Amino acid sequence: MRQYSPDLTPPWKKPQPVPEVPAEPGLVVEEPGTGFCGAVVGCQAGTVTLEDRFGKHRVFPLEPRGFLLEGKAVTLVRPTGTGPVRPARTASGSVAVPGARARVARAGRIYVEGRHDAELVEKVWGDDLRIEGVVVEYLEGVDDLPSIVDGFAPGPDARLGVLVDHLVPGSKEWRLAQSVTSEHALVVGHPYIDIWQAVKPSALGIPAWPEVPKGQDWKTGVCRALGWPSDNTGAVWQAILKRVRSYKDLEPELLGCVERLIDHVTVP
Repeated sequence: MRQYSPDLTPPWKKPQPVPEVPAEPGLVVEEPGTGFCGAVVGCQAGTVTLEDRFGKHRVFPLEPRGFLLEGKAVTLVRPTGTGPVRPARTASGSVAVPGARARVARAGRIYVEGRHDAELVEKVWGDDLRIEGVVVEYLEGVDDLPSIVDGFAPGPDARLGVLVDHLVPGSKEWRLAQSVTSEHALVVGHPYIDIWQAVKPSALGIPAWPEVPKGQDWKTGVCRALGWPSDNTGAVWQAILKRVRSYKDLEPELLGCVERLIDHVTVP
């Protein structure tokens, strides 16, 4: 006698098995029922907590075929090991996205005043900028800022953000920033004479940044006051940059400026 399985569902109608993926910290998935997309920041028995790029948290049950990973259905499972899942973070403090590919560059840009500024922004915010598809370019100076903005021609789909040194009321930089009137361009700045000052002295093992008399080159004066080689400020900067490991080594005034620029350029 021929034996038949009690399950008479045709094979093509049976749900296909999907891979089980550990809910490791930083893993980015989408919950298809709500469309919520975020990185894993916590995993308890039976639930997983996701955080989106705006910092919003949502808790979802760990159900079979409950999430999409790169557009494909997966079953999230609790990672092996003990203790709660802790999210991995980038140097800027954002949730890290392991294995994420850089997004195609946006038309929008962030301009920064000088090579050192660009290198610092890349070190701390580089991972975030690549995921968002934001390109950072450096300017030699801001004396021609109005014409630079006009040449870029910012618009709704090509927003421009500019980071300026020493942007304090009454300064030359402040007057130039005030002359930029496009609603799609945002000019912000920190109060420091040079981007070096945006690095906390504690990160460099010095009590404070020294005062430099007016009329003297600031970098040269700093190096002489601290006993650093003043004939190669580029090499000194590279030594400073190596001591910057995360946003915690930077002054809050700079952090706020860069975050504002990223939000401005990436706004939907």
